[in-house]
Amino acid sequence: QVQLVESGGGLVQPGGSLRLSCAASGIIFSIYTMAWYRQAPGKQRELVAFISSGDTTNYIDSVKGRFTISRDNAKNTVYLQMNRVKPEDTAVYYCNAKTGPLNYWGKGTLVTVSS
Repeated sequence: QVQLVESGGGLVQPGGSLRLSCAASGIIFSIYTMAWYRQAPGKQRELVAFISSGDTTNYIDSVKGRFTISRDNAKNTVYLQMNRVKPEDTAVYYCNAKTGPLNYWGKGTLVTVSS
């Protein structure tokens, strides 16, 4: 049974930092491209960042220089370090694992950026 479990969400002040984690089980983690998506209220889900099995990373423009995605294959975990957060980063953040036709999602963790 495949499970992706996100953690680390919460309330953070503008300009602050937060680290999200996603622990995977039931998959050969190292071969998957791992990604973080987010969905803000009333908006479509969007890709925030991904990291390939070969550690290639990519980010949407709005988070470049502020967010960092990383992975630890020994721990089957992917991270999203969020620095200098802004109110517009408020969203439910979802972990995604994809390889070929296989595509899995976590249930999400809420990040609220507010003073």
